[in-house]
Amino acid sequence: MMLSAHPVRAFFIYAHSDKKIVHRLHARMVRDGVNTWLDTENLQPGQDWAYEIRRAILKCDVIIVCLSRAFNERRGYRHEELRLALRKASLLPRDEVFIVPVRLEKCVMPDSLRRLHRVDVFERGGYRILIRTLRGKAESNR
Repeated sequence: MMLSAHPVRAFFIYAHSDKKIVHRLHARMVRDGVNTWLDTENLQPGQDWAYEIRRAILKCDVIIVCLSRAFNERRGYRHEELRLALRKASLLPRDEVFIVPVRLEKCVMPDSLRRLHRVDVFERGGYRILIRTLRGKAESNR
């Protein structure tokens, strides 16, 4: 289910306690032609991680916010990543898909994302919907 010759650049925001499921989702998306940015895969030793994350968010085409019960439970840099993504989204046309809420399990949506339609990848066909959305994004980027 390859996306296109011009893969969309996707940045993952997630709770580190969801690392295992996010890595499986990441690997599947890479196999399907998505150019992903995941901290544990892309950050190199010695890099200024906050600078690199900010840079990746500003350069990406879409933000994949991986939601779970753990996402809102604790503090973490993911909340700063989400704030930065929301600021970038506020500068884009309202009809442009930039932030895609992806529920990994049944959970409450954060208030800041409630107006956005979500995809539940734990439901049958959820991953296919996510890839269809990314394919549409790749087409609109041409």
